[in-house]
Amino acid sequence: MIAALVRYATPPSSLAGRLSVQSLLFAAGEGAFLAGSAVFFKFVVGLTLAEVGLGLTIAAVASFCVAVPMGKLVDRFGPKRMWSLSATVQSALFLAWPFVDSFPEYVALAVAMEVAGTLGGTAHGAYVIDVLPPAERVESRAYMYSALNVGFSLGAFLSGGAIAFGTDVLRWSPVLTAVLFVVNAAAILRLPDATHDVRGPEPRAKPEGIPAIRNRSWIAVTFFTGVLWTNQVLLHTVIPLWLVAETDAPRVLVAVLFATNTVMCIVLPRLTSRGIHDVDTALRAVRISTCFFVLTCLITLATHETVGWVTIAMFFLGHVVLTVAELFLSASGWTFEAELMDPRRRGDYQGVSELGNTLGRFWAPAVYGLLAMHWGAFGWLTIAAIVTVAAVGLHSAAHSGRRFLERNVPADVLADARVGGPHTEEVATAGPPSIVEPEAPLPESTGDLHR
Repeated sequence: MIAALVRYATPPSSLAGRLSVQSLLFAAGEGAFLAGSAVFFKFVVGLTLAEVGLGLTIAAVASFCVAVPMGKLVDRFGPKRMWSLSATVQSALFLAWPFVDSFPEYVALAVAMEVAGTLGGTAHGAYVIDVLPPAERVESRAYMYSALNVGFSLGAFLSGGAIAFGTDVLRWSPVLTAVLFVVNAAAILRLPDATHDVRGPEPRAKPEGIPAIRNRSWIAVTFFTGVLWTNQVLLHTVIPLWLVAETDAPRVLVAVLFATNTVMCIVLPRLTSRGIHDVDTALRAVRISTCFFVLTCLITLATHETVGWVTIAMFFLGHVVLTVAELFLSASGWTFEAELMDPRRRGDYQGVSELGNTLGRFWAPAVYGLLAMHWGAFGWLTIAAIVTVAAVGLHSAAHSGRRFLERNVPADVLADARVGGPHTEEVATAGPPSIVEPEAPLPESTGDLHR
């Protein structure tokens, strides 16, 4: 039993372990600031809740506008370099937060943070798909997802300590985040080069293949995936509001539910990702995720009529079910990224995916809040219907996306990039992660990616 648990907790490979360290460092730094950001903005910067919300909206619009150009930068200069650059820029920007004392300065810095973060997210996604051998991509991403949640939990703990020590300590808390980000930036550069990072003697050429923005199937896949990811709106916004306003459950239960979600997202990703390795198995995971999403709506709706311990048990069950939906959706998304992107333009596809995902979920907080809080049973059933339609649309879009690649990408490129391709490499020997590990050998190319 203990040996099995140790094997489960061991990274699938040395490379996966090193990538998980990057996930933990990023999440610890990000969480150390974000968990206390509301208090920071109010008591350190002196902003109102409305000003904070407006600034975040402006920053989100900026991120949306630069998503595609950032993807092109990643393809042009290489994902590892752009990932490290993003972490370095964000580290410098975090050092500016203690000196912000007005709304215009807050907006300017928030926009800059979002733009740098968009570059980092796009580069990270392209790098991970590029550098991991196809056979271990999903399991490695699952392990990294666990590390990410560990990091966010650690960051939230650090943030809580800063808040407890008062405003003077809280003002300088972004310095800790800046240090973690600059350490992460240095550690990223010690990772092996991905295929797109390797520079030849000739000048870099424009990537081959059709631009992602012209692949309507990929846009549809990311849009419908974004709709399904509105499970996070239920998790973080709608269900807590429903618990407080419409049921007799104690408010402290909200914290217990969030803790349950966090623990499950640390422990279970590798388990729920098993057997998901191509478009068909990813779509099976989408169906499972959608069923659990719908079941969450029905369970939460039922709490309106229950009382006492029954209500508490129903909320706990609903949160467990919703977290399972999140985990299966995560695994399917990692597979779609690997199977439905042109391997020669992964940065471009990552940038376009930001557009599609944003379009699929930006409307959800307002719409779901209205449906659940004002339309009652009909509203919850409408939410369930929305995600069911999205799952159906995702099935059609995914199959269409595969046909698009088969028509427009050379067969040998697709074969090498797929899990079952003829040149799939052996998974590297498992081992503990280290940010100071010597330069590891680069896995063989997972695609014939010429610049």
